[in-house]
Amino acid sequence: MILLDPDLDPSLLPAAAAAKRAAAASPTAVSRALRLPTTPTLSRFLALAQSAVKLKGQVSVLLTTDAAIRKLNRQFRGKNKATDVLSFPSDSAFPGLPASQQIAGDLAISVPTALKQAQEQGHSLSTEVKVLLLHGLLHLAGHDHEVDNGQMARRERLLRGKLGLPQGLIERAEPVKMGSGIRDQGSERVKPSQKSAAKKTATSVRRKTGAR
Repeated sequence: MILLDPDLDPSLLPAAAAAKRAAAASPTAVSRALRLPTTPTLSRFLALAQSAVKLKGQVSVLLTTDAAIRKLNRQFRGKNKATDVLSFPSDSAFPGLPASQQIAGDLAISVPTALKQAQEQGHSLSTEVKVLLLHGLLHLAGHDHEVDNGQMARRERLLRGKLGLPQGLIERAEPVKMGSGIRDQGSERVKPSQKSAAKKTATSVRRKTGAR
């Protein structure tokens, strides 16, 4: 499920959604490269990427603001700063339910941070969000690039090729390890033992938007 935080800047939303939210204003025309793809487009990619990762179960993806993801990052990782993507693996299973109906976990993606990274990398916001989705799904599947001796990086590189995506987060972060001064890539996997904060936030968003 793809959820859009109602606090997102309307200029970053798909054209139709932006028009609805800014009907009373006269928003400046924004290049399609700087807008989010539509929810159906992202939902199709999510299903495709999940299949590639071999991750079964339901995944909720919250596209949110820097302020909201900073709050989650501070609460669950002790880092008081915005980041690009946070992954919240499910900490519970439901006996008797098929794998497809289990909860795999939740992702929270900061759209403003994704936009900055897209501009730095020279590609569209849509492409960057897809890169972050794939990275987050790998975390939900149990991968952890901080401790796996490159296993997640190799898997991500292979899947990016299959999905037609450019350089991933782990590769971008490599110069940091060599002391280049490039900023830290903040994507992280939150421990399964912690509550699924993205899901709680997503529930709040559903209340605001009327989505079910």
